[in-house]
Amino acid sequence: MAATLQGWGYHPSNGAFGQFRTVLVQIMLINRSPLLQDMTTDALQRARESPALPSGARRGNLHGVHRAIAALGHAGPPPKPIHAVMPDLEGVPEPWAAMVERWHDTSTLTPKVRGGFRSIVAKAGRWLAAEHPEIVEPAQWTRETCAAWVAALDRMTVGEHVQRRAGLDKRGGKPLSPRTKAGYLTATRTFFRDCQEWEWIPRRFDPVRALATPRSVAALIGPNPRVIADGIWAKLLWAGLNVDPKDFPTNTYGLCYPIELIRAVTLTWLFSGLRSDEIARLRTGCIRWQHDGFPIPGDSDEVLARDAVCLLDVPTHKTGTSFTKPIDPLLGKAIEAWQDARPQQPKMLDRKTGEQVDFLFAHRAKRLANTYINTAVIPSLCRKAGVPTADVRGNITSHRARSTIASQLYNAKEPMTLFELQAWLGHRSPEATQHYAKITPNTLARAYNDAGYFERNVRTIEVLVDRDAVTSGAAASGEPWQYYDLGHGFCTYTFSEQCPHRMACARCDFYTPKGSSKGQLLEAKDNLQRMLASVPLSDEERAAVDDGQAALDQLLERLVDIPTPAGATPREIGVPATATLLPIVAVNQGKG
Repeated sequence: MAATLQGWGYHPSNGAFGQFRTVLVQIMLINRSPLLQDMTTDALQRARESPALPSGARRGNLHGVHRAIAALGHAGPPPKPIHAVMPDLEGVPEPWAAMVERWHDTSTLTPKVRGGFRSIVAKAGRWLAAEHPEIVEPAQWTRETCAAWVAALDRMTVGEHVQRRAGLDKRGGKPLSPRTKAGYLTATRTFFRDCQEWEWIPRRFDPVRALATPRSVAALIGPNPRVIADGIWAKLLWAGLNVDPKDFPTNTYGLCYPIELIRAVTLTWLFSGLRSDEIARLRTGCIRWQHDGFPIPGDSDEVLARDAVCLLDVPTHKTGTSFTKPIDPLLGKAIEAWQDARPQQPKMLDRKTGEQVDFLFAHRAKRLANTYINTAVIPSLCRKAGVPTADVRGNITSHRARSTIASQLYNAKEPMTLFELQAWLGHRSPEATQHYAKITPNTLARAYNDAGYFERNVRTIEVLVDRDAVTSGAAASGEPWQYYDLGHGFCTYTFSEQCPHRMACARCDFYTPKGSSKGQLLEAKDNLQRMLASVPLSDEERAAVDDGQAALDQLLERLVDIPTPAGATPREIGVPATATLLPIVAVNQGKG
């Protein structure tokens, strides 16, 4: 048995190894036999119930000893821990509790989801006992009962109709969140749908309609990926790349896990974009290397080639089947380093797939806990990086790394497309990916500037003011004093920005061609005051600026019968409707 424990990662110098030896001797004394062959399942159960065995050993070390004896083939697997056993339902009508237990034993949902639904439906039974004591079994439910349950959930607070009240001191009495209300209705809806489909109760209402989530509640629900700020994320990356054994918490016997495992888990969280459950369920051999589309043998030195691609095989997950994604070679090398140092572990049950598999992150015959990243890795990295464990968006959790990586890939200089990001994240539909592909404010500002919204709708033209005409009084007598530079000539109409012909001047009385001697003299005067005027453009004028000659011809044709500031129309002036005239020059824009 000592060899088995050492193979799992227990070292003889470790205190837990010595405690196992003490417990094994006590079990032999209780069983009155020094032979491991006599350590049957019944014998171990008698030892578990014996008052001669200390309570501490009964809770922890006996479970480890039982696992080792079971691995040798002398006994069956140890029983589930007490916390893994579903408690009996209390405060629920007996017929209702019996149906709930029957559903729990029949449903094919995963154990975690099935247990959660069991607790919720039991809460509905306690609500019945308090508000509708005449209803004691699911067959008595009607659509009216469904409406009352939906209304009760909408007004329910945390702690009402619950069996376990541990941990409710701070949250008790607060209204249920919209997502919790929707989850309760989903559990109730599933329970009644299954009971009707299995013909356990008559079909008196449609659960999908009668127990639907109200629109007012559904409108408040939506994914909220909380991206970590770039500055904080950069510090966490630095801390993860420089992890040291002293950065992580220890117990009496040192680090809880080997440093190779800790480093691999840390880099997986920082670089893979996986959920915590997916990280904990990775299998051995999940790293593959390819070069030019061909696999690289595991013992080849080409793994270190700069252009080698590292691929990570992700098992069946929350929303889909297994898939493969490219990752940074740095992560691949860290995982391989842990695989080289990983003690041989027994196969363990993957609850999601029902398979006996070799988990990558396993030690001492136990799989890495899903909560290890939140409870150990993130606090340690934050402490090393000198950043708080929470920001304005809440606590830094394992899932926020997934949101941050997705957002950075979507906003990179050469960004991933939405469908590429969907494949990398393993989403079943692009709608789910959209919640992660958040456009950063900097990217949005750059796109807004590149779109040229202001420049597209407003053109700046140069205005010349003849100060001699103003000071001499000629302007007061009607002489031109303000000239709008149209590029191909000048317009002397005071309200030129309001003239419909400003983009295709019809050479009215206010128009001064630049080629004339008057235009040359005007430009040569030393005392001209130059200003800029912003002119808003209509859709036709904007098309003339953007699209060129074809749009200008259409503009000329539309304006042929519109009067100019002088009164005459272009047709009356005699300018052909298809005349080719240059548009306004956009000053400081570099455009025509």
